[in-house]
Amino acid sequence: MARPYSMDLREKLVGAVEEEGLSRRQAAARFGIGIKTAIDWIRRYRETGSAAPGQMGGHKPRALQGEHEAWLVERLKEPFTLRGLVGELAERGLKVDYRSVWNFVHEQKLSFKKNRGGWRARPARRGAATGAVA
Repeated sequence: MARPYSMDLREKLVGAVEEEGLSRRQAAARFGIGIKTAIDWIRRYRETGSAAPGQMGGHKPRALQGEHEAWLVERLKEPFTLRGLVGELAERGLKVDYRSVWNFVHEQKLSFKKNRGGWRARPARRGAATGAVA
């Protein structure tokens, strides 16, 4: 995973621009970083007083909580499809994607299991079973 540049490099670049009067392009060339990076660091420094990096990543809470979770647990007692549940949740005002509904259903230990004989090749509806190949 990518990591932010060190604060030492950021402070040197900001010092070169703010104190020495270098342009952002010149400072970027001096320190071997991209021009856009130098421009962003100076903008951040001028807006916040610090060139420290912003947060990278973090935890995003689940969308299926509270009343939506309770509704979905009750709804899962009837036959369902995941795409259908996504649509029903959208009608209730909650925009979620297929994967988050799948994760929820999986956490509830509900899944579609194939029965052993139901998915094999069968003979025609009223015809006789096919025999062995000679």
